[in-house]
Amino acid sequence: MDQTSRIFPVLPLRLRVTRPQPCAYLAGQQEQRLAGDISARPEEHDSLAEAGFRRVENWVYKPACQNCQACQPIRVIAKNFQLSRNQKRVLAKNADLTRTINNGHLTLEHYDIFQRYLGRRHEDGQMASMIYDEYSAMITNSPIQTSLYEYRNPDNQLVACVLVDLQRDGLSAVYSFFDTAPEMHARSIGTFMILDLIGLSQQLDLPYLYLGYYVEQSQKMSYKTRFNPCQILKDGKWETME
Repeated sequence: MDQTSRIFPVLPLRLRVTRPQPCAYLAGQQEQRLAGDISARPEEHDSLAEAGFRRVENWVYKPACQNCQACQPIRVIAKNFQLSRNQKRVLAKNADLTRTINNGHLTLEHYDIFQRYLGRRHEDGQMASMIYDEYSAMITNSPIQTSLYEYRNPDNQLVACVLVDLQRDGLSAVYSFFDTAPEMHARSIGTFMILDLIGLSQQLDLPYLYLGYYVEQSQKMSYKTRFNPCQILKDGKWETME
């Protein structure tokens, strides 16, 4: 007779290590992840996020690479955030955009921007070959409170989206994508969405905005340290970056 349920009234979350695959950020490196399904345990998400885990669909994960600790969880201290002059200019350039929450009605309009974004920014990434059903699952399959924010111009054209988790201590930017047409470059739309989420965190009286992982050696990740003050997780403790 299995006595496990008597010993552990609530069973520990089962985590597994994924198979090695090429690292998306450091050439020549292999990455592995520690991952677990929280679909039956959504209440554990926030504690895991505060410990450096990220969410995709019903899974949480964190890097578990052999001989490499380059990926560092990073979050902005939203309550203490101060805009730089350049960031004020970015907000001004995008003042004509309207943010709304999508109610789960995804269309090919979203997927088209998503595909064009991947083609321009991440054509060699793991997501580049995602079909519509996989994209839809990434957006809609979440065991916690998650919203897809849309940004539209005065002509009601969709120009950007960001998927956001609500945590007890902040917002978490899960994934963002935007129109990469040449005329959009001056908007710095990626920066704008982060600034907008920092402002939203402040409005909601939430102390942090989680931005995923920071890799010092990766140029793709350098933008994350422009939002100060910010913290990285080292040896189980959040430390403010100097």
